[in-house]
Amino acid sequence: MTVFLLDVNVLIGLSWPAHESHEHVLRWFARNAVRGWATCPFTQAAFVRISSSPAFSPHAVSPQEALRLLNTNRKHPGHRFGGDEIDLGQAVRRFQERLVGHRQLTDAYLLGLALFKEGRLATLDESVMTLLPEGSPDRGSIEIIRGRR
Repeated sequence: MTVFLLDVNVLIGLSWPAHESHEHVLRWFARNAVRGWATCPFTQAAFVRISSSPAFSPHAVSPQEALRLLNTNRKHPGHRFGGDEIDLGQAVRRFQERLVGHRQLTDAYLLGLALFKEGRLATLDESVMTLLPEGSPDRGSIEIIRGRR
């Protein structure tokens, strides 16, 4: 059974009803959570940082409230904690030649971590596919959640 590493946008979409992809992420999660889903220290920290930022939402919560929400989500029976046993350099090594901008770095790290753990990266961001060449068998390790408003 393949575990999905949820990227930060999926975690936010799952937890925030006002997020533009909330309904789509909820439907995806209802179908797939039983297969297992994971967070890692990076996505957890980013979730708390974004959820508690007034720039994100006028309804941002305190960091303590964001941590409570994260901990509640982590109690889901399908949740697995995915530690970050590899460093950034190792995680992005296979994508280095395809990195063209700073915005790809997080995606490359999370995809590299998911591949290292033999899981799949669940994301809303279709541009993650640009990290892998056409025909790469690793493209099957990316789950694009489609259907944004």
